Amino acid sequence: MSKELIRVVTRAADGTIRIKDYTKEESLKKLHTQVGIDDCSTDLGLRGLPVFRGLIGPMPEGKNIVRYESPEVFETLTKEWSTVKAARRSRSRAKAEPVVAAVE
Repeated sequence: MSKELIRVVTRAADGTIRIKDYTKEESLKKLHTQVGIDDCSTDLGLRGLPVFRGLIGPMPEGKNIVRYESPEVFETLTKEWSTVKAARRSRSRAKAEPVVAAVE
């Protein structure tokens, strides 16, 4: 595995985001049932990583972290991400210089 850390993001009973990091894939396999492997990710570093029942992922998070999320967290974070409006930058308008054609 090229990624050094596996991060699982879920929601705790009190509604807060819960993040659990694993250094070994085997530790995660003890807690979740593997249902396949990722074979279609555009991030080649994720191909071949396990797909788990009840988790969305694998997803890249930085250079050496692979991330899995619970469906509820995935939906919530995606909605938050899609509603954030990017700061609009205004273009500075330069005054148009008159075009002078040389006529001979």
